[in-house]
Amino acid sequence: MKGKPWLIYALVTTVFWGVWGAVIEIPEKAGFPATLGYSVWALTMILPALAALKIINFKLEYDRRSILLGLAIGLTGAGGQLILFQALRSGPAYLVFPFISLSPVITIVLAFLLLKERVGRRGWMGIGLALLAIPLLSYQSGDHNGGSGSLWIILSLLVFLAWGVQAYIMRFANQTMKAESIFFYMTVSGILLIPFALLMTDFNQPINWGFKGPWLTALIQLLNAVGALTIVYAFRHGKAMIVSPLTNAVAPVITIVLSLVLYRVLPHGIIITGMVFALVSIFLLAVEEDDTAQAE
Repeated sequence: MKGKPWLIYALVTTVFWGVWGAVIEIPEKAGFPATLGYSVWALTMILPALAALKIINFKLEYDRRSILLGLAIGLTGAGGQLILFQALRSGPAYLVFPFISLSPVITIVLAFLLLKERVGRRGWMGIGLALLAIPLLSYQSGDHNGGSGSLWIILSLLVFLAWGVQAYIMRFANQTMKAESIFFYMTVSGILLIPFALLMTDFNQPINWGFKGPWLTALIQLLNAVGALTIVYAFRHGKAMIVSPLTNAVAPVITIVLSLVLYRVLPHGIIITGMVFALVSIFLLAVEEDDTAQAE
């Protein structure tokens, strides 16, 4: 990994997001709604944002272009999360998650066409395996009732587009902005959307305000926040068409392994297949730079 800071940052993101994914259901099952969890997450973003700003001596970029790009990244990311909550209320999770998990396809196409990014043969093989792995890793049994109607399809499509475009803009903005400024505006965007998360919360239901509620959520969501910061650095140093599928494919593998250890949940054969694809893609994407020169 020498000389590949993008890979180091991407792997840090996958580890933090993988652990986050394995334990985030603990406060939800304890009675702390996911919408309130979003609000706590937005606030935990403040700590890594301050740490990032300190790195650049608080010299924040505040020209109009930087503000617009930063807010676009933040609003597509955080806004997509809020739309996802509604999609899961109106549609079955086992269809919603595989649908939105393929958002890196949007990122790859945009990066290829607009940023003129290129990879070698092994890179394309790694991207292909990662894209195959992502929906497999999102597999959930369909033996439970979901919602009805087609609203979930529209909402899932919006999330799919939002997250795919977000990753592209993140890479695009990193060409002219400091990563630390980008993350600051992501934090601001997340906080601005807290009122919408509160409106989506059913306060008539019992809510756990104890340690396993907001406090445990804050500790867990801090993992998410730090991972969000390191992925900005990954996009700064690496190609969007590599970083996006890599992080989306590998983080679920860590979640699944930890879930196996913590909850003794044996993954379905489809998920195991996705894990194999994801692990092979790590190797191929990590060494893709060796083929780039030949491809070009």
